[in-house]
Formats: sequence, structure tokens, C-alpha cells
Amino acid sequence: MIDLRFDRVSKRYLIPHEEEDGGSLHSWMRKLRSLWKTPKEFWAVREVSFEVKRGEALGIIGHNGAGKSTILKLLASITTPSAGEIRINGRVAALIEVGSGFHPELTGRENVYLSGSILGMARSEIGQKLESIIDFSEIRDFIDIPVKRYSSGMYVRLGFAIAAHLEPEILLLDEVLAVGDMAFQRKCLDRVRALRREGRTIIFISHDLSAVEALCDRVLLMKRGELIADGPPGEVIGQYKALATEVATLFSGMGPVREWRDVDAPGDRIVRMRRVRVCGEDGTTISAIDIRHPVGIEITYDVLVGGHVLVPNVHFFNEARFRLFVVLDLEQKWQGRPKSAGRYVSTAWIPGNFLAEGSLIVDTAISTLAPLEVHAHEEDVVTFRVFDPMSADSARGNYTGPFPGVVRPLVRWNTYVSCDGSSK
Repeated sequence: MIDLRFDRVSKRYLIPHEEEDGGSLHSWMRKLRSLWKTPKEFWAVREVSFEVKRGEALGIIGHNGAGKSTILKLLASITTPSAGEIRINGRVAALIEVGSGFHPELTGRENVYLSGSILGMARSEIGQKLESIIDFSEIRDFIDIPVKRYSSGMYVRLGFAIAAHLEPEILLLDEVLAVGDMAFQRKCLDRVRALRREGRTIIFISHDLSAVEALCDRVLLMKRGELIADGPPGEVIGQYKALATEVATLFSGMGPVREWRDVDAPGDRIVRMRRVRVCGEDGTTISAIDIRHPVGIEITYDVLVGGHVLVPNVHFFNEARFRLFVVLDLEQKWQGRPKSAGRYVSTAWIPGNFLAEGSLIVDTAISTLAPLEVHAHEEDVVTFRVFDPMSADSARGNYTGPFPGVVRPLVRWNTYVSCDGSSK
């Protein structure tokens, strides 16, 4: 049975022209002239068609502005299509923004009833599930205070707890698993998996490719409002990563090296970054590295005021800006030791056969850890690509298909023949 059908659906927005006159016209004259101009057309979604079967989990991925959220808003009837037809069979619940509908002056308990009603639950149904919702949110001690006093983590916990107890035939989710800490994110993902096992149809939008691959039976790839791929998660995610490689090169000023002059160097009165570059074992600057070889992120910085314990750190992201991991300078020679004024060069070495194939984006920072103080921080500093020569001495062995995951370590294995069923 087909639960959802998108049939050549398009969504057009009209964007008014901005009058550029250098400030020579009065505001009322600019508004009057803007009425004479024809608004610019923007197609958020164009000629998109797909079907979703009952009980299927469909992922939708793509870069910002690709049309993903517009599709969910069309399915949720938040907006209407400019062309085409949408058919939906079953009760739909949309969780497009965690905590939407909360009233800041009401308590958490009161907001459970308010938000649950907005999401389509009857008051009696909310009452039956109230205790379970509170337990899931893990904020029972704060459930009877106004949510305006909640931390952001408490806010999203309660929002997802309410949504997790909906029982629709079709559930629409937009980036809602990226809430709370890692333990709570896992709890949310397990809840969505349980709904899937119950036969619910799920449409899931996320930049977390690992969650998409783990949760979905099928994935759509959107680009500039058009559907460009539809297929198994591993295959479509691979196409997305290849597409993201092109996008990564569009970051302004990004490449394998970045330098700053005195006037624009990131930092404070304590320390200033001067250069960051990607380097190979031979010390040369590189833009791409064989998956089997180590790669270094070299940070050159000036300590302006001595006497501070300074820790360079590097943050690695994939093409979708999903944070992969963070490394700190824990070299024994400098642990807990203040640096005197002068120029320093610190290099973080990532071993070969660790990173997965694809483009990586790097942020760098120099911090004091206890107490935490960030002295210099720069996002999107450098980028480089890891390529796989398809050699059997890498972690892929003789396998030639798409290799999923954000890292690809070459680990040690031990296999033996057990004749009596015992283990060693």
C-alpha cells in the first residue's frame, strides 16, 4: 500500500527586488519603485515525484537550500504546492521543530498538554501518556516550573518526549534526533526505530548521515530543489559525499593552507594564530592524501604573553559539516607547562588507515583547559581530500563496493580454529 505520493510537485516563492540606490531615495520612494518591478521567482522544489510504501522509512538528504524541509512542510500541509499533486493515506504527525508550540509562561506539565494538542493528540490520550512522557524526558524534578527557566537541553528533551509518544500512521521528522546529549540522542533514535518496527511510515530529514543510514530503507538526494537520486542508503549517501566534495571547494578562502596578517590574525592578547596548513610526512603542503598515509594539521602561532598553559586543538568535519572528532595537543613535553612568549609550531598527526574517503573540513583553536578559555578559534580554516586507491593493503581489503562510515580504521584481527568449541 502507498502511504505517500508526490506527483510532479513544485513549490515557487516570489522574492521582491531590493532597490539599490546608494541611499539617494527616500524609503517611501524605494517602496513605490519596488511595486513596479516583477518579483524574482525562486523554486524551492521543482517537478519532484516519489512514492513511499506503508511501513517504509525514507530519508531525504542534501545541502542547505536543497528543498528538503520544503518537502516536509508540503507533506505536513504547512504550505501548499504551486503545481503537482500530493496524496496522503493515514494520520500524519510532523515534528519539524522540537519544542514548537511551547508557551514560556506555562509549566512543563502544562506545555505537555498544549504541545500534545497542537501535534494532534486528544487530551485523554495525553493524560494516559503523561507519566511516560515525563519519564522519557528525564526532567521530572522540573516538570512543574515554567519552561522559560529551562535550559536548552531540558527544552528539547521535553519536546521530543512529547513527539515520541505520538501514534500516527505517518511520522515526519526534520533534524529532531540532534537533540540533547549523546545518551539522549541514542534514546531518541531507539524510539524512532521502535515506531518503525510497529509499521509506522517515517520520513526523516537529517544532516547526520550515520543516523540516516541506520534508520532508513531508502534515501532521496535533493539538489537545488530537484530530486537527483533515489535508492539504497549506502549508494545515495555515496553520491551525496561526491557532491559535497564539489561544495567544499566553494568555501571562501578554503584550501590546504591559510595565513593571516597581524591585523586579522585570530586570537586575543595572549596568543595569535599565524598559519594553518595540511601537510604530508615529507613536510610539503598537500590538498589530498592517500587513505593509507598519515596527514598532519600544522598550526603556527605566536604567544604574545608568556605564562599560560596553551593547548592547540583541531576539529574535523565531513562534507556535511558533521563533526567527526576533536584532537588536543597532549604531548607530554608540554602538558601542564606554561609557554613563554615566542613563535610555536604544533602539528596534529592523524594516522593512515583511519580516515574514511572523502573531503574533510578543519577548524582550529588554541585554548586553556582548566578553566576553559578559548584564546583563538577559526572555523573552516583548511580542507583536504582523502582518496582511496582501491588497494588491498588498505582497510577495505579486496572489497570494491561503497564503504560506509565516517572513519575507516585498519584494526588487528585474530582468528583460530576451535576443535572442541572452547574459546582461548
